[in-house]
Amino acid sequence: MRERSENTLLRLVPPLMVLTGITLLGAAVLTLMSGGRWGFWQAAYFAVICASTVGFGELPEMDAVPGSRAVGTAIIILGLSAVWYFQSALTTVLVEGVLGQTLRRRRMQRRIAELTDHIIVCGAGSTGRHVVRELIATRTPFVVIERTVEAIDVLSEELDEREILHVLGDGTHDAVLQAAGVTRARGVVAALTEDKDNLYVTLSVRDLNANARIVAKVVTAEAEHKMLRAGANATVSPNRIGGMRMASEMLRPTAVRFLDRMLQAKGGALRVEELPITARSWFVGRALKDLPIRTQTNALVVAIQETDDFRYNPDPSTIVKAGQTLVLIAEVSNIEKLRALARRETPP
Repeated sequence: MRERSENTLLRLVPPLMVLTGITLLGAAVLTLMSGGRWGFWQAAYFAVICASTVGFGELPEMDAVPGSRAVGTAIIILGLSAVWYFQSALTTVLVEGVLGQTLRRRRMQRRIAELTDHIIVCGAGSTGRHVVRELIATRTPFVVIERTVEAIDVLSEELDEREILHVLGDGTHDAVLQAAGVTRARGVVAALTEDKDNLYVTLSVRDLNANARIVAKVVTAEAEHKMLRAGANATVSPNRIGGMRMASEMLRPTAVRFLDRMLQAKGGALRVEELPITARSWFVGRALKDLPIRTQTNALVVAIQETDDFRYNPDPSTIVKAGQTLVLIAEVSNIEKLRALARRETPP
């Protein structure tokens, strides 16, 4: 934000330089024309009067210096143009500065108020920014809660996003969570630095939205069971995940490289997704081979979850049942299409 303000203020420099140049050039010309009759600073003062159209009076004995009034007239005309240029730049600075910020803030508040079934990310630091990156990649609506606008600006620049929906404040406060639409949110990611802060966020969210899914970051091992008891649905330890990643890089580098390519691919990025099957879905009672999962979305079903069990690499003749969740690999652009197919009560 500070850099943006500095860039906006820099727009005032060119018109000021033009106005200064007209004044100094006019003073120099008048001084040379007078043959020493007027000093430079006396001529400069007269040039300022002309450029500002104040009109205090002429220089002494201007009748004796041919062309001096023509120079004065030129200074007036050019000075007016420079003043108009400056006023235009100043208006732009004010509109894009104070007024622009107010309009952007109100527009953002309206957009957040319209959100439903979105994700709230508390903390966009070393962990939260990766959460935000994935939400952007999967086109999932979200709101970030951060303490400072500088942190949001850094995040926007890093992710090359023009505008990130955000609420400035402390994510442990109920009012800030409500401003982010916690009562309408699908889930909340508690990614603050300290375990105690994430624990407080978990307690607050569970009190405000009993149905929200809460995923909390844990730094210390002993904090994990406290997060779960406080209402978190799942916990993630960056230290544990980092260690597993390092071991995988050592033991199975090709598989890790494949997963990285899958996650970081441009355009048609692949993701491991889940597809819940409701009782009213037309998928129920049909074999996998008879569903348009592969033909219309090019998705690959890798597992079926039923209760707590997973059936990996299911046979194409497997009958889909209500309450199951299909685990599949699909392009981000086709995931919503597949979900829309599954939500239908009758075949397309």
